[in-house]
Amino acid sequence: MKQILSLLALSAILILPSCGGAVSQKEGENEVISAIMNRRSIRKYQDKAVPRELLEKVAECGIHAPNAVNAQRWEVRIVDSPAFIDGVTQVFLEEAPEAAARNSFFKNVFRNAPAIICVAGAEGRFTDIDCGLMGENMMLAAYSLGLGTCCLGGPVDLLVNNPKARPFYDALQFSEGYTLRYILAIGYPDEAPEAKARDKSKIQFIEY
Repeated sequence: MKQILSLLALSAILILPSCGGAVSQKEGENEVISAIMNRRSIRKYQDKAVPRELLEKVAECGIHAPNAVNAQRWEVRIVDSPAFIDGVTQVFLEEAPEAAARNSFFKNVFRNAPAIICVAGAEGRFTDIDCGLMGENMMLAAYSLGLGTCCLGGPVDLLVNNPKARPFYDALQFSEGYTLRYILAIGYPDEAPEAKARDKSKIQFIEY
């Protein structure tokens, strides 16, 4: 999961302009850079359904990410079914009942989002990179459409490894040889987190 998250940043400048339009910006400001600098991980969502055409547009932007030799070793599943989300949440609460008690805002295991986007990848040398590039495309596209996202790994472990959650994982109908890599929670934000500091010393020019 850490590798996926680190790779997500690689594709920040590659978001398709056709996927945007809703990000507010100052006149003359670069809208791609604005989206990169202002996007935040969202962990509180409004109780409001996301239109399927927006979810589809976000996923479409995802599959337009660069990928090794255009092999497209990924599969995307969009879920906005309350029955699925509530069912997985019930399994989670059976395993960790104290989790809801610790969070007064708890509604579901997907950070309370009304929809999720699940990304699976086939075995391959560059699949992790490809799926990471796809994820950043989708998160920036979602932001440009007024939506929030959060990249999740915990629910992946639950779906893949918990026998009680297996029917939900099977319902995603990934092709043989594909494994769930991460899940994006997606919905209308109900918070506006401040940016966390970034260590610019990580960026260095090399004189050779």
